[in-house]
Amino acid sequence: MYQIAICDDEEFELDKIERMLKDYQTKCVGAEFSIRRFADSEDIFLQITTENYQPDLILMDIYMPGTSGIKTARKLRDIGITCMIVFMTSSQDHALEAFGVDAFSYLVKPVSKEMLFPALDKVMKDLRKNQPQYILLQTANNGVHRVRLTDIIYCEAQRKIQCVYLKGNESIYLKMTMTKLFEMLCTYKRFVKLGVSYIVNMEHIERLDAQTLLLDCGKEIYLPRGSHKDLRYRYFEYYF
Repeated sequence: MYQIAICDDEEFELDKIERMLKDYQTKCVGAEFSIRRFADSEDIFLQITTENYQPDLILMDIYMPGTSGIKTARKLRDIGITCMIVFMTSSQDHALEAFGVDAFSYLVKPVSKEMLFPALDKVMKDLRKNQPQYILLQTANNGVHRVRLTDIIYCEAQRKIQCVYLKGNESIYLKMTMTKLFEMLCTYKRFVKLGVSYIVNMEHIERLDAQTLLLDCGKEIYLPRGSHKDLRYRYFEYYF
């Protein structure tokens, strides 16, 4: 799931861009967004620097009360924040400044779907190629855990609790069904479900034979009866 921040001091602009983002999600396979709204560019800077907010994309107005969008982008770049920034503004006058802070795109208001969607297509292509993907999981204690998909090794059903095992010997517990968890992961080709008890990230398979698979964390899983042929096909399809 990609984290997208919208920053504009006009409420109707925030509403408009959020609607277009949600419409884009329905049309683009794999475009799963978590959207946060900001009416102040200093607020987004504070969330990123002190609250560990990590947006993949910021859609930001340039003309903002207090600190302008350009100045906020420059401050973010100065501290090493490399997320994509798309500026939305009513004037073309700041295009050179925008690209001076490594803006991904520059859209002149009023922003329409015909302008935004092609920019989002390019953003998605770049994100998929260069940046890790994340998913937000609600833990059994009602917390929220942002997990990098590549860090998930496997998931195991433990009655009504699902345990997600991560790289680095970390694990988190989720209060949901295995079916619901797989619905969240199945859009990513790396994940495969084994029977009713396991979801495996094929990126972490070290050995696969007719009866078992071995994961790079040392976990050995016995395959459900009759599942080897399909799993072997999925595994080779994933890699090749």
